[in-house]
Amino acid sequence: MKFRIWLGGLVGLLVSLTAVGVAAPEAGATPLASSTFSAPVYAGDFPDPTVLLVGRAYWAYGTGSAGRNLQVMQSSTLTSWTAPTDPLPVLPAWASVGLTWAPSVIALDGGYVMYYAVRDTALAQQCISVATSTTPAGPFVDHSAGPLICQTADGGSIDPNAYLDPRTGTLYLVWKSDDNSIGQNTHIWAQPLAANGLALAAGSTPSLLLSESEPWQSPTIEGPTVTYHSGRYYLFYGASSYDTASSGIGYATSTSLLGTYANQSVSGSWLGTTGNAQGPQGPMIFTDASGSTRMAFAAWYGPVGYQNGGARSLWIATLSFGLLGRPSLH
Repeated sequence: MKFRIWLGGLVGLLVSLTAVGVAAPEAGATPLASSTFSAPVYAGDFPDPTVLLVGRAYWAYGTGSAGRNLQVMQSSTLTSWTAPTDPLPVLPAWASVGLTWAPSVIALDGGYVMYYAVRDTALAQQCISVATSTTPAGPFVDHSAGPLICQTADGGSIDPNAYLDPRTGTLYLVWKSDDNSIGQNTHIWAQPLAANGLALAAGSTPSLLLSESEPWQSPTIEGPTVTYHSGRYYLFYGASSYDTASSGIGYATSTSLLGTYANQSVSGSWLGTTGNAQGPQGPMIFTDASGSTRMAFAAWYGPVGYQNGGARSLWIATLSFGLLGRPSLH
């Protein structure tokens, strides 16, 4: 009888926890307050965002638009931004103009290092390169003679994200192999970087973190970002077709940064179209000036699709974790 009473109490507790959204396994898009997503923080076209806090100023970097290779803008509030400029006006000689995207910027050794995807002219594939600047505004300069990473057998490499592991102080690069460009399922990888961030760590090899495996993710998983919370690493990623309202953000978890991640978004996205944010993609985690964890991402605001006059605007929300570790945005 005591066992039945205990079991009944446990079931009741689980039901209660599920009701507040912290215990249930992923079964589709997480219900989020649509008021959080009534309007973007920047309504212009700003895909694949990265946000960097320098002092009390925020610097946002994104895929190029309006003829710029890439974009950068600055804010002191996260809600009002300067007009975008190009932080990388000149590409290296080996790269082609017009296919440059997804910058990730980190402050290192008194300067700033940018990782970005760009077209290798000779290979005719997207690859990852690295550029540096003495200021967050740029201009960033790429002195390379070739890509930092290019998985030619997998169709190339894109969507880099720099991550400094708070547990070890090791710097990593997380990225996506461009397998879908050759009709294959996509994968997310990570590899340690040298301390200066300008090369891969000597003797290291790429580690496979996550593979495209669920129908809702097709035709790709991409735009990875990592954060750490209470003994687990959380890998957030974009999936499905970025140019539709069905695009969404999922997540996976692991107890080891370079381990295999268990996908927690099995039957649907963790964040799908919510409020006026349609087809979210390109998540990126950062810490704001108050110490709160934030997620920046791009989503269509207004018409969906560039062919319909749409823009992938910049959205920012606060990221928190429930009692059992399930993340939510608000």
